[in-house]
Amino acid sequence: MSEALIAYFSMEIALHPAMPTYSGGLGILAGDMLRAAADRELPMVAVTLLHRKGYFYQTLDRGGLQTEDAVEWVVEDFLEALPQRAAVTIEGRTVHMRAWQYDVRGVTGAVVPVYLLDSDLPENADGDRCLTHWLYGGDAFYRLCQEVILGMGGVNMLRALGHDGLRRFHMNEGHASLLPLALLDERAHKAGRSSFTHDDIEEVRQQCVFTTHTPVPAGHDHFPTDLLSRVLGRPEVAAIKAVFSWDNYLNMTYLALNLSHYANGVAKRHAEVLRQMFAQYRIDAITNGVHATTWTSHSFQALFDRHIPGWREENFTLRYALSIPPQDVWEAHDKAKRQLMDHVNRTTNAGMNVRDLTIGFARRDATYKRGGLLFRDLERLKHIAANVGQLQILYAGKAHPQDEGAKDVIKRIFQAGNSLKPNVKVAYLANYDWQLAQLMTAGVDVWLNTPQPPLEASGTSGMKAALNVVPSLSILDGWWIEGYIEGVTGCPIGDLPNRAQVSEDQSSRDAASLYDKLEQVVVPLFYRRDPFIDVMRHAIALNGSFFNTQRMVLQYVTKAYLQ
Repeated sequence: MSEALIAYFSMEIALHPAMPTYSGGLGILAGDMLRAAADRELPMVAVTLLHRKGYFYQTLDRGGLQTEDAVEWVVEDFLEALPQRAAVTIEGRTVHMRAWQYDVRGVTGAVVPVYLLDSDLPENADGDRCLTHWLYGGDAFYRLCQEVILGMGGVNMLRALGHDGLRRFHMNEGHASLLPLALLDERAHKAGRSSFTHDDIEEVRQQCVFTTHTPVPAGHDHFPTDLLSRVLGRPEVAAIKAVFSWDNYLNMTYLALNLSHYANGVAKRHAEVLRQMFAQYRIDAITNGVHATTWTSHSFQALFDRHIPGWREENFTLRYALSIPPQDVWEAHDKAKRQLMDHVNRTTNAGMNVRDLTIGFARRDATYKRGGLLFRDLERLKHIAANVGQLQILYAGKAHPQDEGAKDVIKRIFQAGNSLKPNVKVAYLANYDWQLAQLMTAGVDVWLNTPQPPLEASGTSGMKAALNVVPSLSILDGWWIEGYIEGVTGCPIGDLPNRAQVSEDQSSRDAASLYDKLEQVVVPLFYRRDPFIDVMRHAIALNGSFFNTQRMVLQYVTKAYLQ
């Protein structure tokens, strides 16, 4: 590969199933982005942090109470330690860093190197050695220190590694928003100045690209002025104020928007919401995708290899899936479903039946994702199972250790599952991760998604399901607004959102719509089989062929990197 021209910064990146360097969709998306970049031989490098303790390992007791433990893994088994060193200043102290390298290899053998920054060095103070250990751990001070290391330390490390020809710096979420400050410092230093100028700001702005992934206010990091002054130093805080002014808190999303020539949301609807939130900025839309080879099950990889040769190199050819014989599609799905059922019954003793309609729901647990919407009327579920067709339900997801509301959702799902016995079988699979996501998105029959609009920025789990011919039953938000054709690629729940927030009454209406769609459409269609297989084939031909990272990366190249 030629000299790197693009640097991609993300607080979390899913690089390998056994490496706990991600928490959920943001990290999975970042990893898929890099896998597609390697497939296309883009001249790219990536920067993230080395999370020695991971996000957390989830354990659930019989009542659904979540507890968290550090993830144990051997760094040296996966990464190569590099000899170069870099440093940043935090609270006036020098914090030294080293980098570990992981190579993301594409279908042609091209490589995108990923540098994982590590502050666990003996020359650092004890408190500084653990700054890169926990993903999204600690308090605001810990988070800000991590963002200093990622954004400013990441630029310093790239220079130490000899990456001097970089043209574009892509900030994946606001965690990397301090990156442009390092570039501004570089320009001022090279010119022999102690401060940067308006021309410097314009030059750096042309180098930077920013993607934000959430309309949820809590997803946009903000830090008080006194904490910024303490961690960064007063001259640096004054420099930020030269870019734009703020009151008592610095919103990292605003900082990135002010210092980027291109900014985007991750679905068309998401970009519309962002333009309302940040009205003074130009915000484009590049809808997310997933890496097809990573998320297609072995049985469907073999099926596509037989019927659509070359689909790995050109994902858009998956549109020819409509020509695959229905029985071949069903047999490939049956293999993936049996693998999932074996895992579920072995780990939960749920006694699930491979012949029954299986609904899957798996997300990072947060209250706005409304994981309990399906259980608002247990008697209605029992009635559907008894009178229309048997169904069983699989759940998975982690709640942030400090999110008590999300933890309560998990407990309520456990309670609902106990109340539904023996009419409807419900299982909650612990420690949702990359490998479990592969099993679930390939092995269920229908993928359920019930977020509170418009808070679903994009969502990618339904895209993974589509690659495995699993149709979605989903609230109209995020990517699904672009991907649904009712009765063709899946089934929508409720109506298109027309307001900023959803009331409790709206949640009641959404639940009623969900039950109606199950009773009148989804369950009968599944047990008729042939028309259900037709929907399955359209899910891959229309959605799998488009909602992938090959298309997504090419849009970033033409819209953001080449401008």
